[in-house]
Amino acid sequence: MKFDLELKKQIRENIKVKKSLVLMSKSLINATNSIYQTLKNNGKVFLCGNGGSAADAQHLAAEFLIRLRPNVNRKALPFLTLATDTSTITACGNDYSFNDIFSRPFEALANKNDLLFAISTSGNSKNIVNVLKKSKQKKIKSISLLGNNGGKAKTYSDVPIIVKSKNVARIQEAHIFLGHFMLQMVEDKILKDEKAKF
Repeated sequence: MKFDLELKKQIRENIKVKKSLVLMSKSLINATNSIYQTLKNNGKVFLCGNGGSAADAQHLAAEFLIRLRPNVNRKALPFLTLATDTSTITACGNDYSFNDIFSRPFEALANKNDLLFAISTSGNSKNIVNVLKKSKQKKIKSISLLGNNGGKAKTYSDVPIIVKSKNVARIQEAHIFLGHFMLQMVEDKILKDEKAKF
Protein backbone atom coordinates (compact mmCIF):
# COMPACT_ATOMS: atom_id res chain seq x y z
CA MET A 1 0.00 0.00 0.00
CA LYS A 2 2.80 2.44 0.92
CA PHE A 3 4.55 1.63 -2.38
CA ASP A 4 1.38 2.47 -4.37
CA LEU A 5 0.89 5.75 -2.49
CA GLU A 6 4.48 6.81 -3.17
CA LEU A 7 4.15 5.86 -6.83
CA LYS A 8 0.97 7.95 -7.19
CA LYS A 9 2.61 10.87 -5.37
CA GLN A 10 5.62 10.89 -7.69
CA ILE A 11 3.46 10.55 -10.80
CA ARG A 12 1.40 13.56 -9.64
CA GLU A 13 4.63 15.54 -9.06
CA ASN A 14 5.86 14.63 -12.54
CA ILE A 15 2.57 15.73 -14.15
CA LYS A 16 2.58 19.03 -12.21
CA VAL A 17 6.11 19.87 -13.40
CA LYS A 18 5.33 18.88 -17.00
CA LYS A 19 2.18 21.06 -17.02
CA SER A 20 4.28 24.06 -15.95
CA LEU A 21 6.40 23.70 -19.12
CA VAL A 22 3.61 25.22 -21.21
CA LEU A 23 4.60 28.60 -19.76
CA MET A 24 8.04 28.27 -21.41
CA SER A 25 6.86 28.37 -25.02
CA LYS A 26 8.60 31.70 -25.81
CA SER A 27 11.98 30.43 -24.55
CA LEU A 28 11.48 27.11 -26.33
CA ILE A 29 10.74 28.85 -29.64
CA ASN A 30 13.88 30.96 -29.18
CA ALA A 31 15.99 27.89 -28.36
CA THR A 32 14.57 25.86 -31.26
CA ASN A 33 15.26 28.70 -33.70
CA SER A 34 18.81 29.08 -32.35
CA ILE A 35 19.57 25.39 -32.87
CA TYR A 36 18.03 25.45 -36.36
CA GLN A 37 19.95 28.58 -37.43
CA THR A 38 23.20 27.11 -36.09
CA LEU A 39 22.74 23.98 -38.21
CA LYS A 40 21.61 25.99 -41.24
CA ASN A 41 24.81 28.06 -40.98
CA ASN A 42 26.92 24.87 -40.89
CA GLY A 43 27.64 25.28 -37.18
CA LYS A 44 27.96 22.60 -34.53
CA VAL A 45 26.03 22.19 -31.26
CA PHE A 46 28.18 21.41 -28.20
CA LEU A 47 26.36 19.84 -25.24
CA CYS A 48 27.57 19.45 -21.66
CA GLY A 49 26.38 18.52 -18.18
CA ASN A 50 27.43 16.65 -15.05
CA GLY A 51 26.21 13.23 -13.87
CA GLY A 52 22.65 12.60 -15.04
CA SER A 53 22.84 15.81 -17.08
CA ALA A 54 25.96 14.46 -18.82
CA ALA A 55 23.92 11.36 -19.71
CA ASP A 56 21.15 13.61 -21.07
CA ALA A 57 23.72 15.54 -23.13
CA GLN A 58 24.99 12.26 -24.64
CA HIS A 59 21.44 11.02 -25.19
CA LEU A 60 20.40 14.14 -27.12
CA ALA A 61 23.65 14.29 -29.11
CA ALA A 62 23.23 10.66 -30.20
CA GLU A 63 19.70 11.28 -31.42
CA PHE A 64 20.77 14.10 -33.71
CA LEU A 65 23.96 12.47 -34.90
CA ILE A 66 22.09 9.25 -35.70
CA ARG A 67 18.28 9.44 -35.55
CA LEU A 68 15.57 10.87 -33.30
CA ARG A 69 12.47 9.15 -34.70
CA PRO A 70 12.62 5.63 -36.16
CA ASN A 71 10.44 6.51 -39.17
CA VAL A 72 12.33 9.72 -40.08
CA ASN A 73 15.54 9.50 -42.08
CA ARG A 74 17.60 12.64 -42.66
CA LYS A 75 21.26 13.60 -42.84
CA ALA A 76 23.44 13.28 -39.74
CA LEU A 77 23.74 16.54 -37.81
CA PRO A 78 26.75 17.83 -35.83
CA PHE A 79 25.79 17.52 -32.15
CA LEU A 80 28.83 16.85 -29.94
CA THR A 81 29.07 16.32 -26.21
CA LEU A 82 31.99 17.66 -24.17
CA ALA A 83 31.64 14.96 -21.50
CA THR A 84 32.57 11.69 -23.21
CA ASP A 85 36.36 11.79 -23.61
CA THR A 86 37.73 10.42 -20.32
CA SER A 87 41.35 11.13 -21.28
CA THR A 88 40.61 14.81 -21.89
CA ILE A 89 38.37 15.14 -18.81
CA THR A 90 40.89 13.52 -16.46
CA ALA A 91 43.86 15.39 -17.96
CA CYS A 92 42.07 18.70 -17.49
CA GLY A 93 40.92 17.78 -13.97
CA ASN A 94 44.47 16.72 -13.03
CA ASP A 95 46.50 19.43 -14.81
CA TYR A 96 44.13 22.38 -14.41
CA SER A 97 40.82 21.95 -12.59
CA PHE A 98 37.58 19.98 -12.79
CA ASN A 99 35.98 23.42 -13.14
CA ASP A 100 37.57 23.71 -16.62
CA ILE A 101 36.64 20.32 -18.10
CA PHE A 102 34.09 21.87 -20.48
CA SER A 103 35.55 25.32 -21.09
CA ARG A 104 39.00 24.02 -22.11
CA PRO A 105 37.86 21.81 -25.05
CA PHE A 106 35.11 24.30 -25.93
CA GLU A 107 37.77 27.01 -26.27
CA ALA A 108 39.72 24.82 -28.69
CA LEU A 109 36.86 23.40 -30.77
CA ALA A 110 34.03 25.95 -30.94
CA ASN A 111 33.73 28.63 -33.62
CA LYS A 112 31.49 31.69 -34.05
CA ASN A 113 28.78 29.77 -35.97
CA ASP A 114 28.48 27.15 -33.24
CA LEU A 115 26.12 26.88 -30.26
CA LEU A 116 26.56 25.80 -26.63
CA PHE A 117 23.78 23.70 -25.05
CA ALA A 118 24.38 23.37 -21.30
CA ILE A 119 22.34 21.21 -18.91
CA SER A 120 22.38 21.67 -15.13
CA THR A 121 19.72 20.91 -12.50
CA SER A 122 21.17 23.49 -10.08
CA GLY A 123 22.63 26.01 -12.51
CA ASN A 124 25.51 26.48 -10.07
CA SER A 125 28.06 23.89 -11.24
CA LYS A 126 31.32 25.81 -11.70
CA ASN A 127 32.28 23.93 -14.86
CA ILE A 128 28.90 24.82 -16.43
CA VAL A 129 29.17 28.48 -15.40
CA ASN A 130 32.75 28.59 -16.73
CA VAL A 131 31.86 27.19 -20.16
CA LEU A 132 28.94 29.64 -20.41
CA LYS A 133 31.35 32.48 -19.61
CA LYS A 134 33.70 31.15 -22.29
CA SER A 135 30.86 31.14 -24.82
CA LYS A 136 30.21 34.82 -23.99
CA GLN A 137 33.92 35.62 -24.51
CA LYS A 138 33.89 33.84 -27.87
CA LYS A 139 30.55 35.50 -28.82
CA ILE A 140 28.94 32.08 -29.25
CA LYS A 141 25.23 31.79 -28.42
CA SER A 142 24.17 29.53 -25.54
CA ILE A 143 21.07 27.66 -24.42
CA SER A 144 20.74 26.22 -20.92
CA LEU A 145 18.32 23.70 -19.47
CA LEU A 146 18.28 24.56 -15.75
CA GLY A 147 16.32 23.81 -12.57
CA ASN A 148 15.22 25.44 -9.32
CA ASN A 149 15.75 29.21 -9.85
CA GLY A 150 18.35 28.81 -12.63
CA GLY A 151 21.36 29.48 -10.39
CA LYS A 152 24.35 31.47 -11.64
CA ALA A 153 24.13 29.86 -15.09
CA LYS A 154 20.99 31.80 -16.05
CA THR A 155 23.02 35.05 -15.93
CA TYR A 156 25.48 33.81 -18.56
CA SER A 157 23.05 31.93 -20.81
CA ASP A 158 21.44 33.62 -23.82
CA VAL A 159 18.39 31.36 -23.60
CA PRO A 160 17.88 30.02 -20.06
CA ILE A 161 15.06 27.47 -19.81
CA ILE A 162 14.31 26.97 -16.11
CA VAL A 163 12.25 24.08 -14.73
CA LYS A 164 10.77 25.51 -11.53
CA SER A 165 11.30 22.57 -9.20
CA LYS A 166 13.70 21.67 -6.39
CA ASN A 167 13.37 17.93 -7.00
CA VAL A 168 16.38 16.79 -9.08
CA ALA A 169 14.57 13.75 -10.50
CA ARG A 170 11.59 15.83 -11.66
CA ILE A 171 13.94 18.44 -13.19
CA GLN A 172 15.88 15.77 -15.11
CA GLU A 173 12.66 14.16 -16.36
CA ALA A 174 11.53 17.57 -17.63
CA HIS A 175 14.93 18.29 -19.19
CA ILE A 176 14.93 15.17 -21.35
CA PHE A 177 11.33 15.86 -22.38
CA LEU A 178 12.25 19.44 -23.36
CA GLY A 179 15.35 18.23 -25.20
CA HIS A 180 13.30 15.74 -27.22
CA PHE A 181 10.63 18.34 -27.94
CA MET A 182 13.10 20.96 -29.18
CA LEU A 183 15.02 18.46 -31.30
CA GLN A 184 11.81 17.23 -32.91
CA MET A 185 10.82 20.81 -33.76
CA VAL A 186 14.28 21.43 -35.26
CA GLU A 187 14.10 18.18 -37.21
CA ASP A 188 10.69 19.18 -38.63
CA LYS A 189 12.16 22.48 -39.85
CA ILE A 190 15.08 20.66 -41.48
CA LEU A 191 12.77 18.15 -43.17
CA LYS A 192 10.62 20.99 -44.49
CA ASP A 193 13.75 22.58 -45.99
CA GLU A 194 14.76 19.30 -47.60
CA LYS A 195 11.30 18.87 -49.19
CA ALA A 196 11.41 22.45 -50.50
CA LYS A 197 14.57 21.63 -52.49
CA PHE A 198 12.68 19.12 -54.68
